[in-house]
Amino acid sequence: MGSAEISPQMAFARFVRRAIDDARKERGWTVTDLAGHTGVGRSTVFRWLAGDWQDYPELAKVRGFCAALDLPVAAAFRALGLPDAGPGPWRRGDEGPVEADVRMILQRLADPAVPAEEKHHIRDLLRYLARRPIRRAG
Repeated sequence: MGSAEISPQMAFARFVRRAIDDARKERGWTVTDLAGHTGVGRSTVFRWLAGDWQDYPELAKVRGFCAALDLPVAAAFRALGLPDAGPGPWRRGDEGPVEADVRMILQRLADPAVPAEEKHHIRDLLRYLARRPIRRAG
C-alpha cells in the first residue's frame, strides 16, 4: 500500500463521519436518532467511525444506512474499496468469468437471507486465498 492510499477502514470512517455530520446539521439527528432511522445499531456506527472492523461491514446495513440518509450506495462501496454497480468491469453483461464470480460472491455477502455464519466462512476463505502464496508452474 503506497503512502497516498488509506485503508478501507479509514476511508469508510471518513464517509460515515461526513454522513453523521450532515445528518446532525441538516436533520438535527444524534447518533441515537441516526441508528433508529438507519437500522444500524449505535455500537456498529461507532465501530465504523473508529475503523474498528476486520470483516467488511454487512452490505445490507451499509445499504440501509445510505438509503435512510439519501446517500449513494456506490459512494459507500467506493470508500470500502468494493466495486459498485456503475460502469466498468463489474457491470452485468460483458463481464468475464472472474468478474461474474466476484459479483455472485458480493451478492451473497449482501443478501440478508444468507446466514451470518455462512458469510463469515466466505470471508475467511477469501482472506485465506488472498494471502496464500502463488505457486509457479515448473
